[in-house]
Amino acid sequence: MRALYSRRGVIALAVVVLVAAVAVGVLWLQTDRADQRSADSRAAMSAATAAAQVIFSYDYRTFDAGVAKAKPYLTGDFAKEYAQTTASLKATAQQEQAVVQAQVSAASVVESTGDHVELLVYLNQYRRNTNITGEKVDQNRVVLTLVRTGGAWKVSAASAI
Repeated sequence: MRALYSRRGVIALAVVVLVAAVAVGVLWLQTDRADQRSADSRAAMSAATAAAQVIFSYDYRTFDAGVAKAKPYLTGDFAKEYAQTTASLKATAQQEQAVVQAQVSAASVVESTGDHVELLVYLNQYRRNTNITGEKVDQNRVVLTLVRTGGAWKVSAASAI
């Protein structure tokens, strides 16, 4: 009889240890995934800040160089959309002698899932041109979607809100 209780005790203890090990493994995996999402979000936010300041700035005197400087930050359909938008903007920028300097004042992660991060970016654009006296500031809010491409975070979409 004692052997039966002893065997049941060993089995019960083994089951408890197994359940505890599985629980620890699951918690470790969840923590690891959360840490990775957090690291991805920080990297994407850093990339978005640099990208936004280049993408949303231009100077009529160096317009083509500015557009070329933005290209490494872009990917997919947004790269094509950016090329079309800047091509149509160039003549007006040169005619008005427009200079726009964008600065990110704040950014926050809206959603982060693996290789896709959406950020809300508070973007101030300081602009000068022949149609205004002095400098004007446009305070914009933009949602940027970044995707990891070739190990780097690139802008795949932008929408003003």
